[in-house]
Amino acid sequence: MRTRIFCTAKIHRATVTGGDLNYSGSITIDKKLLDSAGILPYEMVHVNNINNGNHWETYVIPGKDGEIILNGAPARLFLKGDLVIIMRFENIPISEIDKVKQKVIYVNEKNEEIK
Repeated sequence: MRTRIFCTAKIHRATVTGGDLNYSGSITIDKKLLDSAGILPYEMVHVNNINNGNHWETYVIPGKDGEIILNGAPARLFLKGDLVIIMRFENIPISEIDKVKQKVIYVNEKNEEIK
């Protein structure tokens, strides 16, 4: 089956709240934001740093209210206060591409969803 890759979910301009260089990897994201975006725990995401252009791919761990924490190696590339775009991509069968809808979650400086 032929597929194309689409960005189907995005958390836009979230603020990094911390980093843990000694953690084995991943990104911790506010569980409410994950639920709103339809991103599942342990799902792979792409993270773009608006401040410095760094890009990282990792998996998600659900976090507490407002948390956006880069764990492991990206803790050196993403600093507290940096703005990031977190994206989920999916392989969609070509026969289904007319049904693709992207879920974009906009957040404020406290990583609270703007509705």
